Amino acid sequence: MKRYWTIARALLLPHRGLTSTLALASRPTTFAAVRHWKRWASTEAAAAATSTDLTPAAFALRDYQEECIQAILDHQDQGHRRLGVSLATGSGKTVIFTQLIDRIIPLRPDATQTLILVHRRELVEQAAKHCRNHYPDKQVDIEMGSIHASGEADITVASIQSIISRHRINKFDPKKFKLILIDEVHHAVSKSYIKALDYFGAMSPESDVQLVGVSATFGRSDGVRLGAVIDHIVYHKDFVAMIDAGWLSQVLFTTVRAEIELQNVRIAGAGDFNLGELSDAVNTVENNDVIVRSWMEKAGNRKSTLVFCVDIAHVTDMTNTFRRYGHEAFFVTSETPLKERTQILEDFRAGKFPVLVNCGVYTEGTDIPNVDCVLLCRPTRSRTLLTQMIGRGMRLHPNKQDCHVIDVVGNIQRGVVTTPTLFGLSPDEVLDRAPSRMVMDKYKLENTASSVPQDVTTAEVREVDPEMYARAWDVTFVDYDSIHDLLDDTKAEVAVRQYSRNAWVWVSPGKYVLNGRDLGFVSVIAKEKGGFYATENRPLIPELRRRTGAPTMKPRTIMDHADTLEDAIHAIDTFVDGRYPAQLTRHAAAWRKAPASDGQLTFLAKRSKKTVEEYQEQGLTKGRAMDMLTRLKHGAQTLFNDLKVQKRKVERKKIKALKMSTPIMEEVKLGRLDADS
Repeated sequence: MKRYWTIARALLLPHRGLTSTLALASRPTTFAAVRHWKRWASTEAAAAATSTDLTPAAFALRDYQEECIQAILDHQDQGHRRLGVSLATGSGKTVIFTQLIDRIIPLRPDATQTLILVHRRELVEQAAKHCRNHYPDKQVDIEMGSIHASGEADITVASIQSIISRHRINKFDPKKFKLILIDEVHHAVSKSYIKALDYFGAMSPESDVQLVGVSATFGRSDGVRLGAVIDHIVYHKDFVAMIDAGWLSQVLFTTVRAEIELQNVRIAGAGDFNLGELSDAVNTVENNDVIVRSWMEKAGNRKSTLVFCVDIAHVTDMTNTFRRYGHEAFFVTSETPLKERTQILEDFRAGKFPVLVNCGVYTEGTDIPNVDCVLLCRPTRSRTLLTQMIGRGMRLHPNKQDCHVIDVVGNIQRGVVTTPTLFGLSPDEVLDRAPSRMVMDKYKLENTASSVPQDVTTAEVREVDPEMYARAWDVTFVDYDSIHDLLDDTKAEVAVRQYSRNAWVWVSPGKYVLNGRDLGFVSVIAKEKGGFYATENRPLIPELRRRTGAPTMKPRTIMDHADTLEDAIHAIDTFVDGRYPAQLTRHAAAWRKAPASDGQLTFLAKRSKKTVEEYQEQGLTKGRAMDMLTRLKHGAQTLFNDLKVQKRKVERKKIKALKMSTPIMEEVKLGRLDADS
């Protein structure tokens, strides 16, 4: 790795005008020195902050920010302590943090302090800056590196790596803290965060300290058990909705095909590609030439392009390829010295050069609003990482009209996530300067068409039977010739499984169920006025089951709102991980591939027109049979009967309308006409 850095330094011109931006003093040697230290720490770190200065008057909340805060307060009034908020990059998560501090009522009268935990230097500085500007009368300390907080400040912004190192956390009295805020909370399941939260007593849902975590990538598909830290996701607003509302920049998407073979690239422990092998597959002279030439053709006039690469070797070679084609480019990696890294970023923000190349540095936590092109040269299996990279270009800036995202993809295989799959489209979809709204509309059209084939439309159902429409919401009905056809329709599950590893089953219009067998089940359900919520049904103990005749407890709400089905599924996938064994819920579980059991076949045969032998000849698996039984359990027969009734009503109305609109043909008689004729 170091060898590549040496090569890069030899090949690339030094960056001009490097100056020291932050001179950190040595660490105080005694605890007594800390109180004298804190004022210097706060002042000096503020001078180095990269975000724009804000005054208290600038904190006029956007409508969704106030909605988000209100959702948090409402849930805390209900006794919930550990809450999650999902907001797109650029939505002002830090503003929401700062507004929350004074609006949270402490559960103990002596608990008045707030702790903000983050994992990157840039996030520490940004959060401290916002807090100082919004609360000029409060003491704001930083705990990071050689900067030590007092432990007594009204607000402490801490780097998670620093606060848990040695005994630094011991100066904080957990009983004095009313609120812990975590930025980029999808990191909070790491051992370092767990250690800190456990110290402050926040690992229990009944804790006296209230916890709020915010992330742009709550909808994880990588199996991370956020449920260990967060109990309720109370608010979500995705980037498409925020683009439509004008809070984020318009985004154009282009996919570029390159000769990238990923078949032999191993999968690392976190579920993404092994970086060394991925670099070997991606970082070739031919691919780098194709990428730069494609950028020149599609986005060569863009002022500020941020490039994401695989590793330092790839960063070096891509930067040199840009320069070989006559474009000024600089790079930043984890090995770039801090002062050089800061200067390069400042010059890029100022528009002094057009291309900044990086690997893993600017995926999150850095505000670069001038970025008007994002070039993705790093294939990934992680929806989270892809969303983070795209998010770097979504912030509004007066000098840009939109952001052009160019996604370099190879042969689509092995779960690669691309911009088309991010929207639920086929991974083979070719996009060329497609606006985000058009891509989302295409997804909705294809998802509707593939999930529920059009035969009777919702408009027709609304007109014929408003009550039925009210129950069905905005979906399209299907004509199924038999209950078996309904049970065997897998199109909706195929659509969902593009972005979920779990065996979700479409059971009725607007409702999906994930079966945990003896442990219960979870449901994602459409709301009448748009969006989705989710519930969980846990099984009753045998004695209560015999007494009540009910197999499960009453459903409890586990998610209040998500804008889209995909967001809802991702949120509940996160909830399920750690609560239900993966071998029960994964659609790739080995047991699902085994032949259906005799009991499954017999039960299905009784409820449909097929025989056991026909199911056996069909090669029905245990997993598919389980999905069909889940659909039956959750009302497939009732749905089938409703659809038959509605189809007959619509057909009768169509026939009636046809009779009324068709003129009666004139009868013509053969023979002589009368005089009066």
